[in-house]
Amino acid sequence: MKFFKRPEWRRPHWALALLIAASTLLPAHAAVQPLDHIVAVVNDEVITRQELVKRYGEIVRNLSRQNTPLPPREVLEKQLLERMVTELALQQHARSTGVRVDPTQVERALQRIAAQNKLDMAGLQAALEKDGQSLDSMRNTIRNELLIARARERDVDNRISVSDAEIEGYLQTQAQQGVETEYNFAHILVTVPENASPEQIQARRDRAEDILAQLARGVDFAQLSASHSDAPNALQGGAFGWRASGKMPALFADALKPLQPGQIAPLLKSSNGFHILKLNDKRGLDVALNVTQTHARHILIKTNELTSESDARNRLLQLKERIDNGVKFDELARLHSEDASASKGGDLGWINPGDTVPDFEKAMNALQPGEVSAPIQSPFGWHLIQVLERREQDVTQERQKLLARQAIRERKAEEAFQDWVRQIRDSAYVELRPLD
Repeated sequence: MKFFKRPEWRRPHWALALLIAASTLLPAHAAVQPLDHIVAVVNDEVITRQELVKRYGEIVRNLSRQNTPLPPREVLEKQLLERMVTELALQQHARSTGVRVDPTQVERALQRIAAQNKLDMAGLQAALEKDGQSLDSMRNTIRNELLIARARERDVDNRISVSDAEIEGYLQTQAQQGVETEYNFAHILVTVPENASPEQIQARRDRAEDILAQLARGVDFAQLSASHSDAPNALQGGAFGWRASGKMPALFADALKPLQPGQIAPLLKSSNGFHILKLNDKRGLDVALNVTQTHARHILIKTNELTSESDARNRLLQLKERIDNGVKFDELARLHSEDASASKGGDLGWINPGDTVPDFEKAMNALQPGEVSAPIQSPFGWHLIQVLERREQDVTQERQKLLARQAIRERKAEEAFQDWVRQIRDSAYVELRPLD
């Protein structure tokens, strides 16, 4: 396997919260701390009023930094509580089905966040405290994000398959349409529960049509997303950023194709519910490419409850010493690697730029042919990497097939993910209580 980058279950709000340089104070009324009480029960856990108020403050700061008009407080709190209920149900599912997060992985994530903001850990702690947060709350947020991401990878992403016939069909369609188009768009979702009655479906349709009517009157899209959307990125304004037409549901691609930037598509209906799309921009996508390919192999040691980070690293240090003393890399890979490539002596074949996760690619690119890396860490575990050779290659046709496979996989995974979230949310026992 080539350690392809995998999407997170949603865009982590903690990444947005760390735009600390633009810290914004809450409105005065948000500082009032009501008496604490339970506002929601999710299976055997609860969400309290104070937890909701804390998250509300984070969201208000983030929306203010993005210059997004704020919805009425009661609307935003209701939307946020539903989001917290879904998150908690997903976390419970992950824990109850055996997903675990190593504390060292949480610490690594904190260190990366600090480095991205050009801070050490002390500086990060000070910045968080200035923003009304703490390292402990950040750790908890990251841990929960990783729980959900790993459950998604196991339950959704790893079960997606793409056939050669699907790839050929995709490429034929693209050839008929000419140059593939990328769209920058935003999305509002109004979900429809499984086994919904006709009355429930009509009520959700009415809600979606009311949102469309407000958009027609000039109400801000991001504000309506934060107020009404059931999509995971609702509180980020529903923004999808740039997405190739082949990497989205055909329903979306067909609706966006005739639009001009700034226009909104007619109401769409899928198995998940009703969708509203706004096109921000579009551009042609040129896939012709000449790249430097790297032929590499590796040994992977995964971390888990039985193998700590230090244990994995020390095992690889011992293996590297044996390689330095003349033992063949491929023999040790067959015996010790925990990757699917072990049977091939760890051989990953020819790797294109961007095929692997950044930590792996950075270490690989620093090696000369024949050189073996020190143990390096990635989200998959710990690796020894050996570069065998490099070459310049026109990979246009190969790349087109790879992009087609990735596009089909992403599209299937996103659709399956939405179903997965809905099923977990619908199967949870949820009791919503008065907020005040």
